[in-house]
Amino acid sequence: MVSDEELRRRAEKRAEEKIGFYTHFGIYIIVNLLIFLIWFFTSGPGSFPWFIFPLFGWGIGIFAHFISVYKVTDLRERMTEEEYDKLKRENK
Repeated sequence: MVSDEELRRRAEKRAEEKIGFYTHFGIYIIVNLLIFLIWFFTSGPGSFPWFIFPLFGWGIGIFAHFISVYKVTDLRERMTEEEYDKLKRENK
């Protein structure tokens, strides 16, 4: 059985990870919007859309951050619980 204190610690950690992702995503949106505007007002729609390189490159990082926060965290917690239960059974 997990204590209330342990649950609170886990919840705080997960909340911090999610806030970190939202912050990263917000900065991604703002910076890439500025890069797009620079392209739009300097070269314009008739030129090569070079802004796609940072957009997609950084987008890969955003996707990896999303996966680490929302998927790997759940997997890590499940695996930790399984290992904990296994060790408890072995040490009885």
